[in-house]
Amino acid sequence: MHLRIRTACAAVVFLGLTAGPLAGTALAAPSPTAVVRETVSPKTVSPKTDKALREALKGIPDKDTTAALVRVGGKAGTWRGSAGVHDLGSGRKALEHGRFRAGSTTKVVTAAVVLQLAAEGRIDLDGHVQTYLPGLLSKAFKPITVRQLLTFTSGLKPGATLGDVNGEGYERRFETLTPEAVVASSVAAGPAFCPGERQKYANIDYTVLGLIIEKVTRDTYEHQAAVRVLRPAGMRHTSFPGGHDPRIHGPHNRGYQILADGRLVDATEWNMSDRWAAGDMISTTQDLERLLFALFRGRLVPQPLLDKEMFTLPDVPNATMSAGLQQFKLDDDTVIWAKSGARPGYSTAIAATRNLSRTLVYSVNATDAKSEEMNPVAERIVGAAFGTGS
Repeated sequence: MHLRIRTACAAVVFLGLTAGPLAGTALAAPSPTAVVRETVSPKTVSPKTDKALREALKGIPDKDTTAALVRVGGKAGTWRGSAGVHDLGSGRKALEHGRFRAGSTTKVVTAAVVLQLAAEGRIDLDGHVQTYLPGLLSKAFKPITVRQLLTFTSGLKPGATLGDVNGEGYERRFETLTPEAVVASSVAAGPAFCPGERQKYANIDYTVLGLIIEKVTRDTYEHQAAVRVLRPAGMRHTSFPGGHDPRIHGPHNRGYQILADGRLVDATEWNMSDRWAAGDMISTTQDLERLLFALFRGRLVPQPLLDKEMFTLPDVPNATMSAGLQQFKLDDDTVIWAKSGARPGYSTAIAATRNLSRTLVYSVNATDAKSEEMNPVAERIVGAAFGTGS
């Protein structure tokens, strides 16, 4: 899921064994659950920002959100907070350091792996998919470069999924859909447009990148992501499901999803095999913050390549997305680079100014995480962190 800006209010809009259906279950009324704040540096955010962030987390759980975890950092100060409940059944306080499905923030990791391989001369960004994966695409496709996959300008159509993005894959949540099957369904549908013609966000581009990583390295995508990004960045609590495993291993808050028929279901256990290198990572706010700092400081991708590919937009009309990130201009002087992600029950975003003066990571347990409308709690968090709230 990509990001948008709601210019009307100058706010950044960040578009990221189970219990049975909780039919008829209503979210608990707002409780006196306290915001947990942990100061990790002598330098904290301003009193105004502190107040805004505290206000942003008030009243959780509510009809839209069951829990929220927030980390604000950078040169302008730090702030840590959590609110809401671990689960609706017990009403226990949310785990401040809980793990969650990070959705499409996975793409930042995938892009970093590809760019590392490019720096090593093992991948040519101007090289073609048809060269790296012969036979994958039909003759209906013109040559597609690796860079075009990175920047969502490939012209590939979305592949098959196990259900609509709004959580309606619930009944099929324990089924498996392999990356190869996802790509085959996309290829069968033919191209959407000529490569390099325009930008269209889709998971399929990063699914193909995952296949290229495996072909070039003769290793699994998951292992390459771990040794090239997760370990160097110090992301000790980040992992991938490992194929069809529907569980979130380790401490985590449960996620809930409202379906089209009005049922509120526990969406915590869900097979994410159809998202793979495009969106199946499991992480924590602390680990994603470490990812931001390691990436922006050039520790994961060599600085020249980082600036050219991840902090430069492709030359196509109305482009907002680079290799794994999306650009937002808050005003004439402030630009942030961000990535959001959402899976049923969980909505996540990472964002930072290029000089790391302000960073933000949040995970919001949203009951409609895949909605086109931004979760109200997430919107308040973003407004408070970047000073864009009304």
